Amino acid sequence: MTDLLIRGAEVDGVPGVDVAIAGGKITAVGPNLVVPAAEVIGANRGALIPGLHDHHLHLHAMAADAASVRCGPPAVRDPAALATALGKAAGDDNGWVRGVGYIETVAGDLDADRLDRLHAARPVRVQHRSGAMWILNSAAVTATHLDSATHPGIERAPDSRPTGRVWRADTWLRDRLPGSRPPRLHTIGATLTRLGITGVTDATPDLTPQSRSAIEASIADGSLPQRVHLLGAPLDSESVSPAARLTVGPYKIVLADSGLPDLDDLAAQIRRVHDRGRAIAVHCVTREALLILLTVLDEVGTIPGDRIEHGALIPHETIDDLHRRGLTVVTQPGFLTDRGDDYLRDVDQRDRPDLYRCRSLIDAGVPVALSSDAPYGPLDPWAVITAAVNRRASGEIIGSNERITATQALTRYLTPSDSPGGTPRHIRVGATADMVLLCAPLADILAAPAADAVQATLIGGCRAYPD
Repeated sequence: MTDLLIRGAEVDGVPGVDVAIAGGKITAVGPNLVVPAAEVIGANRGALIPGLHDHHLHLHAMAADAASVRCGPPAVRDPAALATALGKAAGDDNGWVRGVGYIETVAGDLDADRLDRLHAARPVRVQHRSGAMWILNSAAVTATHLDSATHPGIERAPDSRPTGRVWRADTWLRDRLPGSRPPRLHTIGATLTRLGITGVTDATPDLTPQSRSAIEASIADGSLPQRVHLLGAPLDSESVSPAARLTVGPYKIVLADSGLPDLDDLAAQIRRVHDRGRAIAVHCVTREALLILLTVLDEVGTIPGDRIEHGALIPHETIDDLHRRGLTVVTQPGFLTDRGDDYLRDVDQRDRPDLYRCRSLIDAGVPVALSSDAPYGPLDPWAVITAAVNRRASGEIIGSNERITATQALTRYLTPSDSPGGTPRHIRVGATADMVLLCAPLADILAAPAADAVQATLIGGCRAYPD
């Protein structure tokens, strides 16, 4: 590993600072450093900041998404365009077509019969944009034997025939598809480094041993240079893998809006997790899910590290409860611009102030971290920062009182993987050299955040972008 010297950077608002790196750590910070034999990177007055951490995304879903057919806006907006897109799709090695991003504005409430009218020649599965549901055509229904399956997520017609709609059953459904390996992550790793992301939290629930092994292999061979924090690892998983850059975090629990859990069952599950000394990370998209969780936590209690994923709708009257229980909220304001038109159309005006809260939570002392939920939300952290600042959809601001500053938004990407919304990392001696060099002073960048501001990304003292 080559020693590095970053010359003339802005650090914590101070210009003209040099930063020395050796052995993957920051060894010196100050003006006019002398480091013999070090490779010098000229900062040209650009800001040097800690690497960004995306606190909630889905790595293998991102890779699969990249190779899938777009089934929703802006690529597809009506049934004819959807039929054309499915017909032109190359299909995978087994002849299956995988679509993503579907929304009802394209062709209504899609099921097997409607999907057959669009494309019946090959097995097709289309994922709803929410990520909560797959729609299979008749060929796919037959191939996966849905008629005889018993998974509770299988939707059935009054005559007991499967409709082709399957809810919250990703792992189960994957096991019924023709055999394939998890998709490679090299393009995802490269994309993340270009954006200045040096670490991610994979929030995929019920992660299979094969999927975890594939992530570890990608870390080991360098195709995924980021540090990875797992929420979906089984309860008995070790906290740190031999790959060193992979850690295990809170245990992911999904409160599915398609079928909320029994309170006693949820309480028992949370107790089991807490008894193992592991915090919980609970998927809460609806207000009903959040209220159920808070009711159960009144009974079972919380432990440090318990967190809420998404918090898409947080009623104002629950904010003090979140603070009292010490809960963290990991949210995605990027959805406000990415799906703002849908919210303006479908969400009651009285509920819009509750969407993807930021400022009110921060003001109440609730730790808040930002993330993308990619591939279901926009990955670009600089676009998410802009969304947190503007909260604008089609010229209309959604929840103006929830806007935060660009500095506050960036800080929510700089907190550690094991303390989202906690104390942000800084450029200091002894810190791991996960850093992003920007092309201008930070104030200039945050005046108009954009991914092209990233000049270089370093992970563990090695240059990941440009390589």
